[in-house]
Amino acid sequence: MQENAGNELKKVLGIGFGIAVMIGGTIGVGILRTPGTIAGLVGNYWLIILCWVIGGTYVLLGAGPFAEMATMMPKAGGPYNYVKRAFGEYAGFLAGWFDYIVNAIAPSYFCIVISEYVALLFPVLKDFQATMAVGFLLVLVLLHAGGIKNGSIAQQVTSILKVVFFSALIVSCFMVKVDTTHAIQHSTVLKSGILIGFLRSMQMITGTYDGWWSVCFFAEEDKNPSKNIPRSLFTGGIMVTAIYILLNLAIFHVVPISTLANSSLAASDAATVVFGPSGGTFVIVLAIVSLISILNAYMMIPSRILFGLSRDGFFVKQGAIVNRGGTPMVALIISSIISLILILGGTFEQLFTLASFMVVVVMGLSFAAHIKLRVSEPDMPRPYRAWGYPWTSIIVILISVALFIGFAIGDRYNLILILITGAVTYPAYLLVKKRNGQRFVG
Repeated sequence: MQENAGNELKKVLGIGFGIAVMIGGTIGVGILRTPGTIAGLVGNYWLIILCWVIGGTYVLLGAGPFAEMATMMPKAGGPYNYVKRAFGEYAGFLAGWFDYIVNAIAPSYFCIVISEYVALLFPVLKDFQATMAVGFLLVLVLLHAGGIKNGSIAQQVTSILKVVFFSALIVSCFMVKVDTTHAIQHSTVLKSGILIGFLRSMQMITGTYDGWWSVCFFAEEDKNPSKNIPRSLFTGGIMVTAIYILLNLAIFHVVPISTLANSSLAASDAATVVFGPSGGTFVIVLAIVSLISILNAYMMIPSRILFGLSRDGFFVKQGAIVNRGGTPMVALIISSIISLILILGGTFEQLFTLASFMVVVVMGLSFAAHIKLRVSEPDMPRPYRAWGYPWTSIIVILISVALFIGFAIGDRYNLILILITGAVTYPAYLLVKKRNGQRFVG
């Protein structure tokens, strides 16, 4: 099945968008909420910081293999292209649809949460949260229907605002004079359940870093992917890691761990100390800005995955239709309808937990693809070569496997669902293959 003439994405994106989508597609409300939960699980200042350092290290280790594969194969859809090239069509089909499900679920969740925070700012809107959520979705659909440049500008503006707000909170916390021996307190004796607490903390931290590879979905639209993608991944990764670690340090600077433990919104507790009663409002505004930025990114990502799947014969050919602005319009409409159904049906939460398993599967297959391609296609042009090969890839594969095992132990229900979903993909693949006369784009 050949790509339709005229259905080509526009090469208009640069490093500014790459860094913006890396930051915007990663930093959400998780970092505002998790420090309190992690403080309750671990209870040790330095161990908590170490957890966030490990999370950032995982991102930076994984950035190398992704930068190499994305510059080798600068195609829309990101990871599934690498898996298909390394392990064949079915593996690509599985990874592609798992990745699509993960990313198609996200916009509905973000629309709902944005509306909840808006209602906190304006209580009079409390009874209109579903309407607001649908409204946010429709506004973003119209924005992106206008073309990739609209999405790029929105992503860069919202990501800059996000960094400014987070920086303001961090600096303000450090400017407060407190008794640091009181604020940075921790248990001198590790609790018997520290290992379980550490593992659970790492699962949550991995979730807050989720989306760091977002720029790879747009490799085909980058004007110079060979240079821009590696720079975006590493620059964005360093910035996200720095914000996460500094925010934790800032929060613990003003609020003792014993007080912060199990707080549902740790950043709000710190902001209240810094700004007084208006601190909570500041954090709500920060959360809304963060969510709008990440929503914008996730309005673009699913349509790129579906575009790639359609072009490769893994979905209907209409999914590869691109409008004059460079937006995969049919893919955007289909993805938005899914989000609308989830918003109105309120069924996305269970799917969202299932998505955590799927992300780990896609990541593990992607890192394995990096090693496989180095072995099977050593002479394939590589504008960027990942440092530390093969050890960096082996480390992130082992981490991905450990995360999957941890999820499986803690959530047997979703483990069964993912096994069933995986089993269903094979007959679906055979049907698609038969429909296309066993011909696929390589």
